[in-house]
Amino acid sequence: MVTETTQTPVYTISKSDKRFIGWHVFFAVAALTIGSLFGPLQALQQAGIDWYPSLDFLFINIPEGPAAYYQGLTLHGVLNALIWTTFFITGFTTLAVIRGLKRDLAIPIMNRIGFWMMVVGLVVAAIPLLGDSASVLYTFYPPMQADSLFYIGLVLVVVGSWIEGWGFYITLYRWRKENPEEKTPLIVMAVVLNMVMWQIATLGIAAEVLGLILPWTFSLTNGIDPQLSRTFFWFTGHPLVYFWLLPAYASWYTMLPKQAGGKLFSDSLARLAFWLFLILSVPLGFHHQFVDPGVPAGWKFIHSILTLGVFFPSLLTFFTVVASLEYAARQRGGKGLFGWIRALPWGDPSVAAQLLAGILFMFGGISGLANASYNVNLVLHNTTWVPGHFHLTVASAVTLSFFGISYWLVPHITDKPLWRPNLAVASSWVYFAGMLIFSNAMHTVGLLGAPRRTPLGLAPYVPDEWNGHLFRVAVGGAIMWVGLMLFVVVVAVTAWQRKRFADGETVDIPLAESLDDPNNAPAWLDRWKPWLIATAVLIILAYGPQLLDQIFGIELTSPGFDPGSPIPNN
Repeated sequence: MVTETTQTPVYTISKSDKRFIGWHVFFAVAALTIGSLFGPLQALQQAGIDWYPSLDFLFINIPEGPAAYYQGLTLHGVLNALIWTTFFITGFTTLAVIRGLKRDLAIPIMNRIGFWMMVVGLVVAAIPLLGDSASVLYTFYPPMQADSLFYIGLVLVVVGSWIEGWGFYITLYRWRKENPEEKTPLIVMAVVLNMVMWQIATLGIAAEVLGLILPWTFSLTNGIDPQLSRTFFWFTGHPLVYFWLLPAYASWYTMLPKQAGGKLFSDSLARLAFWLFLILSVPLGFHHQFVDPGVPAGWKFIHSILTLGVFFPSLLTFFTVVASLEYAARQRGGKGLFGWIRALPWGDPSVAAQLLAGILFMFGGISGLANASYNVNLVLHNTTWVPGHFHLTVASAVTLSFFGISYWLVPHITDKPLWRPNLAVASSWVYFAGMLIFSNAMHTVGLLGAPRRTPLGLAPYVPDEWNGHLFRVAVGGAIMWVGLMLFVVVVAVTAWQRKRFADGETVDIPLAESLDDPNNAPAWLDRWKPWLIATAVLIILAYGPQLLDQIFGIELTSPGFDPGSPIPNN
């Protein structure tokens, strides 16, 4: 661990701010724990093993047959992909802004209002989720219709995250007014940029829920337009991936090099990569709609090109992070073309988790390129290849990186040493091994034509050639869950144990220096206005004409359907 003994730390985060950050982590890990329970159950069900009835003790309304699968899949997606990530990211951003700028939040009450609004939203959305009246998956595609409380809860979570974001912007603005000649610290620029991208991206889902879904669920309209709803959703849906990823990248760039014993290879390259993510993350949602007949082929082509374009800042990230790690390893005595990898501090729980996250993400990037290719996507779309891919992104690059961050963050905010560091290292390796088995099986059976969002263990048409791969899905999912539970146990015991650091001992926030002087970076890499203008222009060009066409051609004709019944609600 990055443990340092110091009597006069450069900057100390207040106890109240540590508690505030801790509440974010608590709700994030609680959501992950509950949501992840349904992951292995779905994996086992794919192999024909139905353990859902065993959840009666949780007082969850578990339906019978395939309906249980869809309720579990919805809980898994919402709690893991939306709640775990959003709470953890806003907590991590709070810490990064305070520590990076070395000042308290400008209007702390604003951030606290935003946080508790998120908590209220979580509770409101959980009521129909647990009651089996919102089993519409985390994409909630109309005309599937959930209880209105589900949508209201999601709105509160998103608006709460916006309010926290505004608190970060005001804090950075005031720092900039007082320090006009200083470069914005890279860690602050990265996490604040991520919140800006998030608020731009969620305009799509806000338009969908507030403009289409809520009036529909309150019977103010006779029906809904599924095509326009999907377009609004994917305006948000793909940049949502980068909202998850950029905090992990921020850690890889600004913290992992120091943890590994070195420095960041290039501050300027890191800044350029983050600006490119801001510009390119939003205008590419149509690559999720390659099979939608309502989107013209020309627009699908444009978004396909932009999707391939966003791979460039990912390559910049790969190069810069690996170069930083190689520098650190050679500083530690590593030698050889690849032998330096062994010299990295694999025994550090935080480092090991993030290194394994990066390895898995390389495979996820490759499968993502396949998804972005139009002709290949026609074969892969709606097969298990797709969840095999995104489990390598949000469930690996993001979740494992958040594991690693937690292994120093929880000791830092609680002033307690990490409980059983060796068990923490083991948690990441177990999770890594399970993901290799799980994702490989999902990709393989997807190439054989297995559909996603389907309880294949209950289907009568499953070919024999799928069975072995579906069994591997179950095995990999179960192993992943063991690794995840080890993580939960380690951070929970760390937070609740009585043992504290001795006087003067602490786990410091690991912020890396750069090999190049950040003050020598071009001025345009520290200016927001041109990048925000470029972002807005590209979004308008890539989405504007097609959105206007779909809005003016809107057809509110589709009735709502209860996912548990083929009978229309209306």
